[in-house]
Amino acid sequence: MSKSFKQRNKRHIFPDVPEALPAPVVDAHTHVYVPGDPEFVEGGDNAGTGLDGQPLTAAEQARRMDAAGVRHAITCACEIPTIDPMIAVAHADPTHFSAAIGIHPNDAALLCGFADPSPDGLTPGQDPWHREYTLDSAIAFVADRARDAEVVAIGETGLDYYRTAESGRAAQKAAFRAQIALAKDLDLPLQIHDREAHADCIEILKHDGAPERVLFHAFSGGPELAEVCAREGWYASFGGALTFPANEAIREALAMMPAELVLAETDAPYLTPVPWRGHPNAPYVVAYTVRAQAAVRGVDLADWCGQIDANSRVFYGV
Repeated sequence: MSKSFKQRNKRHIFPDVPEALPAPVVDAHTHVYVPGDPEFVEGGDNAGTGLDGQPLTAAEQARRMDAAGVRHAITCACEIPTIDPMIAVAHADPTHFSAAIGIHPNDAALLCGFADPSPDGLTPGQDPWHREYTLDSAIAFVADRARDAEVVAIGETGLDYYRTAESGRAAQKAAFRAQIALAKDLDLPLQIHDREAHADCIEILKHDGAPERVLFHAFSGGPELAEVCAREGWYASFGGALTFPANEAIREALAMMPAELVLAETDAPYLTPVPWRGHPNAPYVVAYTVRAQAAVRGVDLADWCGQIDANSRVFYGV
């Protein structure tokens, strides 16, 4: 495929499957496509096709994961319509997938009726389930489904001050606190979405008491947040943003994190690493990021894969 063709169509083309890693790893946080997911348009930008023309069904994701040396992925559903279908993905192929479920902070605000223009310049829209459920009933739905054996984490939950206006912050905090309590009640890990809200996320975790296992997914802080995570024993998961040239602070944070508290993720279909930035992401693509992590830390790739896999087993039990 010519470079110009790839550039014109990159939003529809998934990355090449990389050379297999020397040892297996886990994608700590991803979003596999399920029917009804509002973040995907089937056949469109996020649900595109690979270079071989095959749609990325869960089965195709698993095939590519095997080829890349990615043995498992934690696939997250954080809006009501996707929770049951995502659990079904994990039941259909527990070898490759486990589920994490929660209420996303931006969805928490919409469930409480806050749809004001946000700092990113967009005006969020409410979908039917935002009117069908209250925040309390949505959390109750998560609590019920989280008892499923294939659910291995609560989240993503947390705070997002970029995609939600200030009017929705109280709703985000309420949802975050409720899911912290739920994770502790069920003894499940907690996946945190933290976007431009580091201080408040830390304050709530300390005030309410953090669960035993906490993960700052798609780590977006710098050395200061890394210091807090290291001190508190909280995990940090680094994704494709690590490879973006402007993100030196994230690379500094990775370099200083204790090795036993680092995970790797895609957050697919977003945050695809260099050299495929701008294309849709997928769990097998975490192999590119793991290589980048090893380079930042200056360690042997096989040793780093072993570390990431061991950390994933401790955090998720998979």
